[in-house]
Amino acid sequence: MKKLCFAVVVFAAMMFATTGCRQTPAAQEVAVDSDTIVPLDTFIEVDSTVYGVCGEGTAMHTLELVTDGGDTLYYTYQVEEDADVIGGLMVGDRLAVMGKTDDHGLVAKKMINLTTLLGKWTSLDKNFEIVEGGLVNSNVEAESNPWVSWKILNGHLLLNTDTFDIVELGADSLYIENDKGIFVYKRAI
Repeated sequence: MKKLCFAVVVFAAMMFATTGCRQTPAAQEVAVDSDTIVPLDTFIEVDSTVYGVCGEGTAMHTLELVTDGGDTLYYTYQVEEDADVIGGLMVGDRLAVMGKTDDHGLVAKKMINLTTLLGKWTSLDKNFEIVEGGLVNSNVEAESNPWVSWKILNGHLLLNTDTFDIVELGADSLYIENDKGIFVYKRAI
């Protein structure tokens, strides 16, 4: 049973790697054994993030997002309640938005300013640069596990395979947290 389950997981990973992130109209399923059918989504984490540029119609409680696909979406948000704005909102900046739909339309729950996230960051033991296109440049040769890639996945920052919550993102500071602790970086010039 364990070998069969392992084989199914490997097969699903290979299928995902060869087909990319195409969406199919119907949910895909994988037969684990003759009695059990498991949805393929069980094995692959789907990113619900919407990417785009902050539009000129952004105001105190409304976000205009011009998506990468060219659509214009309008989100409402209430920072006082539970919406999280990370890195600020500036017209023209690239954003990653996590939200939901309710009776009144789209509601933003977390907005990450990717333009603010880009750049060189430094601490006592790590120096790196987050660049556009999902790449991370590291200036420390002796580092045993340098970060080489980044992405936002469902509101979390992934550096290689390390997953972090962005606690704070400002013009000159970045605080990220995972199960190992909080890591503080300052903007390098």
